[in-house]
Amino acid sequence: MPQIGWLEILTVVIISVLILGPKEFPIALKKIGSYVGKLKNTFSNFQKEISSVTSEIDLEKDISKSENIEKKDKLDD
Repeated sequence: MPQIGWLEILTVVIISVLILGPKEFPIALKKIGSYVGKLKNTFSNFQKEISSVTSEIDLEKDISKSENIEKKDKLDD
């Protein structure tokens, strides 16, 4: 995975300021930050949903296993 150094970051910032201008640059940073925040929130919610679904599936498997064990115990008696 490529690594980004300080020189590359500084170059991107300087080019961005030159293209957008000093007045528009902070506004663009705020918009980018809000989009990144929304994206992280969406991924976090997705991860929580996946975790809850997998835990429910595991719980259902455990319940079915315990029911099968109880049935076998009743048949053995």
